[in-house]
Amino acid sequence: MPVSSETRKRFALATALRGLLMLVAGIYAVIWPLEALAVLLLFGGILLLIDGALGLWSLTFGGGKSGNYWFDVVANAASLVLGVVILISPLLATIFTVTVISTLVGLAAIVVGVMQIVVIVRERESYARIWPVVLSGASYVLLGLVLLLFPLLSAWVGMIIGGIVLIAFAIGLFGWAWRLYQASKA
Repeated sequence: MPVSSETRKRFALATALRGLLMLVAGIYAVIWPLEALAVLLLFGGILLLIDGALGLWSLTFGGGKSGNYWFDVVANAASLVLGVVILISPLLATIFTVTVISTLVGLAAIVVGVMQIVVIVRERESYARIWPVVLSGASYVLLGLVLLLFPLLSAWVGMIIGGIVLIAFAIGLFGWAWRLYQASKA
């Protein structure tokens, strides 16, 4: 069944609106990265609160019983409590979350970098050049150290990069919306 011209125009408009929302979010993240991170964490807190409340409701009244009943109760209660904590103190929650995530990613980057260096040095006879891999491993270790030592700076830079990616996606969506609009006129 062919798609009507009006349907294509509505789809083009919806795509352009998605692009506009991404553009606004990207610009906000580039200009105010730490505030954007706090807003993102607040949305996460709201989602945790809703998820925990609905999960406990479904376990109590919805008949959603599984073999792991007490595990489900504890997980949903923890989600509910974490959502409340985030909403009560978003600044403290943002700093704590950024520190924990930066620490985990930093440790993982250091482990990956060290593993790359150890493996390539141990098996250097099999490779013509080991320096590119050694430099790659060293850059992972350096990235891990930066994440460990400067978690808020890392989050700030990450939000700016995320904002730039959102702006690029928004431009792509505008292009797609324009093509859909042009196709609706033909």
